[in-house]
Amino acid sequence: MKTMLIDLEKCVGCYACQIGCKDEHCTNEWMPYARQQPETGQFWMRVDEFERGARPHVKVTYLPVPCQHCENPACVAACADGALSKREDGLVLLDPARCTGCGDCVGACPYGAVYFNDGLGIAQKCTGCAHLIDGDHPISVPRCFDNCVHDAIRYGEESELDLEGAERLHPEYGTGPQIWYKNLPKKFIAGTVYDPVEKEIIEGALCTVRGEAGEFSVVTDDMGDFWLRGLPDAEWTLTIEADGKVKELAVDTTEKDVGLGDVPLA
Repeated sequence: MKTMLIDLEKCVGCYACQIGCKDEHCTNEWMPYARQQPETGQFWMRVDEFERGARPHVKVTYLPVPCQHCENPACVAACADGALSKREDGLVLLDPARCTGCGDCVGACPYGAVYFNDGLGIAQKCTGCAHLIDGDHPISVPRCFDNCVHDAIRYGEESELDLEGAERLHPEYGTGPQIWYKNLPKKFIAGTVYDPVEKEIIEGALCTVRGEAGEFSVVTDDMGDFWLRGLPDAEWTLTIEADGKVKELAVDTTEKDVGLGDVPLA
């Protein structure tokens, strides 16, 4: 089965994958796979951008989200007209000729990867560039993969890709997404520890979070900064220790990453 492996550690947010998709599908019709993609309003390879934490402790994550070509696609189940189907090679395709424009599949997709074209009166989505894969074409791979100069997107047989440590996006949706991801963002707690009396940062302070989800520690660097990365979604007690001084804070990463800013250790 063909699939993609997307490594967020390598993705720099250049949007080349999204541009490649637009270049391939805007103003072009690849029947019977797809009518032309509109220039605005649809991104069959969508790149979501997240700013995480709080200044000055901020990280930006770029998340490419194509159709996940799910094992149990909600869009297929929602289509009463048989316009959507899953192929043996794993691709989920939408037949423009059979689509009646009811729009049920648009609302059914939990990934927001199915769009409605008001001008054509049909639903549309990523085809996995099936017209390139199936045809006798010099480029027989998806354009998003071909356009990625940072090697963040890999394409091939699932059995041949290095999936060690890879995860699926939102498996809790229950659709069995077939696109794999590496380095999906996990929560962090960050801050800068300083001495309010001396008005100096504190290097080497031990910063530990403890909670039902475990215990994680790190020491502040030469700028007084600490980054506790890869944390589960949980409630924590943060303990900061240095030079006989101890400070405790309640920190919650169940909803978002936490940037504490300057933390005085008095």
